[in-house]
Amino acid sequence: MQQTDNKSKRKKIIGTIAGIVAFGLVYFGAQQLFKAPSFDKAMMEAASELNRTCPIMVDQDTRLDNALALPDNIFQYNYTLVNLDKSEVNVDTVKKYVEPGIINNVKTNPELKVYRDNKVTMAYNYRDKNGVFVLKINVTPDLYAE
Repeated sequence: MQQTDNKSKRKKIIGTIAGIVAFGLVYFGAQQLFKAPSFDKAMMEAASELNRTCPIMVDQDTRLDNALALPDNIFQYNYTLVNLDKSEVNVDTVKKYVEPGIINNVKTNPELKVYRDNKVTMAYNYRDKNGVFVLKINVTPDLYAE
């Protein structure tokens, strides 16, 4: 009889521990599940807000066409180089002179702090005047982390 009681107590203890572990996993899993979509939604809203003003000329050669909130925590700006054909663009030169400024902007722009805090990859996609892909610059969290 006592052995049966011990087995019953053991089963209750194991059941209680399993229940606590399961609750913990579900609780923390749900927190992560509901946390991510809220920021995804915020990124989509930011892209929509920006897109209301697009297209907009950034300078005499560059037009911001739109922005996209993409999966995997990526926020992408799509630009057109309105006066250039891909054959006229030296991609290495553009990367050498433009990329450091973009990285610095992502690192220091107060308006981009929320993206830095949420480890967003900022993507800058460039096409030529004919819509042909020229260059994409990805500013990943490891490039802007302090």
